[in-house]
Amino acid sequence: MSTLTTPHIDVHRGGDRMKTRVAWLDSKHSFSFGEHYDPDNTHHGLLLVNNEDIVLPGEGFDTHPHRDMEIVTWVLSGSLVHQDSLGHAGVIYPGLAQRMSAGTGILHSEKNDSWRLSADPAHDEPVHFVQMWVVPDEPGLDPGYQQLEIDEELAGGGLVTVASGLPQYRDRTAIAIASSHSAMHVARLPEQQTSEVRLPEAPYLHVFVARGEVDMEGVGTLYEGDAVRLTRSGGQRVTANTPAEILVWEMHARLGGQ
Repeated sequence: MSTLTTPHIDVHRGGDRMKTRVAWLDSKHSFSFGEHYDPDNTHHGLLLVNNEDIVLPGEGFDTHPHRDMEIVTWVLSGSLVHQDSLGHAGVIYPGLAQRMSAGTGILHSEKNDSWRLSADPAHDEPVHFVQMWVVPDEPGLDPGYQQLEIDEELAGGGLVTVASGLPQYRDRTAIAIASSHSAMHVARLPEQQTSEVRLPEAPYLHVFVARGEVDMEGVGTLYEGDAVRLTRSGGQRVTANTPAEILVWEMHARLGGQ
């Protein structure tokens, strides 16, 4: 467990994120990424990357390498085609949990290429997704890939464990990650007075409002793109003001040690 003893809540507004914009990509970075470097904003707990990307049709990230990272991709709208050097290929869409373990090294591409997989030549929808990277327990693991449809579980409106290496979620996580101190949960909250979830308690929590508007107990109103970093905290209720979707990382360790 973490040796930190003082609870802390830090709100990061969506409009303050670092941005990468080119003709085909609109990307917003919650932490330092690529050419955007801030020594005071490199990670929270074990989470190093929380990128919100919008990619135009027929465009995307060409084949590139990764190493020693657990990469979880969550699509909000549209569809994203994944291909990697292990021979995996598939379409990621809303409600599909997907994880790539980079391990000793893997090459992959991610493109808004769904028009090529359909007889309909009129595909013109951008793909909107969040990609998150957490540190694995150890370097040099075998690379791997896993995906699973969980749309039915999300329809219940509760906090669904999407990806986890934490032992307490072993029997109810959609996909496994090689990080025994981390779990990612998602809630789709309809606009109802009783539509709320309670956050888990952990040394480190990262709550990202991927869609809509919510109220967090003790924090106030959070809008689409906002994030909250909690230390030695948790248990707060999150209530939807509009149809909303939140991504929650629960972490019981931090980068560089316990």
